[in-house]
Amino acid sequence: MFKAILHHRAASCEDCSGLCCTKIEDFSVKAGQLEIFSHVNLHIHCGQLTAIIGPNGAGKSTLLRAILGEVPHTGRLRYVDAKGKHTGHPVIGYVPQYLRFDVSAPISVMDIFMACLSKRPVWLCSGSSLRPMVLEQLARVKAEHLIDRRLGALSGGELQRVLLALALDPMPDLLLLDEPVSGVDRNGRELFYEIVADLRAKEDMAILLVSHDLGLVAKHADQVVLMDKGVLVSGTPEDVFRDARTRQVFGMVDGIEAGEGGLA
Repeated sequence: MFKAILHHRAASCEDCSGLCCTKIEDFSVKAGQLEIFSHVNLHIHCGQLTAIIGPNGAGKSTLLRAILGEVPHTGRLRYVDAKGKHTGHPVIGYVPQYLRFDVSAPISVMDIFMACLSKRPVWLCSGSSLRPMVLEQLARVKAEHLIDRRLGALSGGELQRVLLALALDPMPDLLLLDEPVSGVDRNGRELFYEIVADLRAKEDMAILLVSHDLGLVAKHADQVVLMDKGVLVSGTPEDVFRDARTRQVFGMVDGIEAGEGGLA
């Protein structure tokens, strides 16, 4: 059985004593007779960013969908508070790689927040009562100036920050990020990860990130998990990137250094 039991800047952790964490216990997913991944065990601690890396088809995004309950799986997901009491299922926020929508539709950022915040149809709602709340939520991700912008007019980085703001209501115990800045320019990537780091520190939030950008993973992650149909290796970025299994998966050579956009 593959195991990845993570502790902030430590080699291992037998339990979550003294730290709140989300436990992913013995997760497996099959599609018919095809095994997508099996026996995944992770402890994701509050205040920690855990990055999942691996080749295409390794099961990384499927793991996030299983955590969300979108695909059938075996195993158990549970949240443990700082006192070690089992408090049930974690509150989960999710930012997808991209959002499919009609870019020509006259939908504003305010409209999408109203649709999420109100039980009534948007056209029957008064935006004035919700506007202060929406501005506050957008301010968390440095995007309050986008409130009246049409969704189709947003840059990739701006749209991902809006999706992040939506994922933070209610404030999650576990934030899932699935390639959140794929296709976003360098400044947008850096701003996104600065915001994530600030949220992690202020809200003591556990974050699980899927990324192919090994340079950003090396810079921002506390722990890294290499997946390929299961967990191959886990630990600090330095330990995982030096591991022979990681080098084999990514075709690395001796003497590499972490650099932006990957390891070169």
